[in-house]
Amino acid sequence: QVQLVESGGGLVQAGGSLRLSCAASGRTKSRYAMGWFRQGPGKEREFVAAISRSGGSTYYADSVNGRFTISRDNAKNTVSLQMNSLNPEDTAVYYCAAANRYGNYVRRDAYDYWGQGTQVTVSS
Repeated sequence: QVQLVESGGGLVQAGGSLRLSCAASGRTKSRYAMGWFRQGPGKEREFVAAISRSGGSTYYADSVNGRFTISRDNAKNTVSLQMNSLNPEDTAVYYCAAANRYGNYVRRDAYDYWGQGTQVTVSS
């Protein structure tokens, strides 16, 4: 089992930045691909970004590409999401997820473990 805990959410004005972090514990000796998803009010949970096990490959949703950056520190078992140029449409609960097998990391069903989420609110 792997436990994921997100942090770094909060309230920010449009145009501002936030940095989310996700700390993994448990069976972290196995390398996992990591992803971030978000769920806005009344919306389905959607893919935001993902990073491969080594960190050598990253993937982004079109809506955040160029504004968000995903990174990982395997020594510390953490993954981060730097979010810049935030706008009200980015308001959502952000979830960290871990996948222990190869797959399409854009899809929710590629992931085996999920965090509880952290709220990000962007005011206009």
